[in-house]
Amino acid sequence: MLIGVISDTHIPDRAAELPDAVFDAFMDVELILHAGDLTSPDVLKDLETLAPVECVQGNMDRRYGIDNPRSRVFEIGAYRVGLIHGEVYPRGDTQQLRYLGLELGADVLISGHTHQPFITELDDVLLLNPGSPTVPRLTDPSVMLLEIEGEKLDARIIRTGAPVCRSLNFRR
Repeated sequence: MLIGVISDTHIPDRAAELPDAVFDAFMDVELILHAGDLTSPDVLKDLETLAPVECVQGNMDRRYGIDNPRSRVFEIGAYRVGLIHGEVYPRGDTQQLRYLGLELGADVLISGHTHQPFITELDDVLLLNPGSPTVPRLTDPSVMLLEIEGEKLDARIIRTGAPVCRSLNFRR
């Protein structure tokens, strides 16, 4: 299954619309996971033109009355994939994210909040963050593609439509 992963779109509070590069990157995905901070449900409508979308609530979403669950867990291939916004401090703290992933029973934890992409492989959980396609922090705009087939997992960060800042091929 090919999955598009996105977070921190902040439309319309910080950006007018999703860049075309997002639609190009997600053209062939079967599912889109959004790690929160939509700030408008219209983002989901735009993404749903490509594939079904599952989303969690980000800290900014609460300000705009968007009431998505704070966490979700999906069984995809041989993996339990957790989805959260990742409001931990300091932002992106991998130890705290690891604990949140373990609480969810996740093999893979997708989070956002930092506006910076990362792929971090720990002993007991794989941490993924797609960054932000609209308001990145100290990096290029980005999304992520996640491909899971049985026990094989491939995560790729896509920067403004051009691959790859880091890629990981992983097998149990």
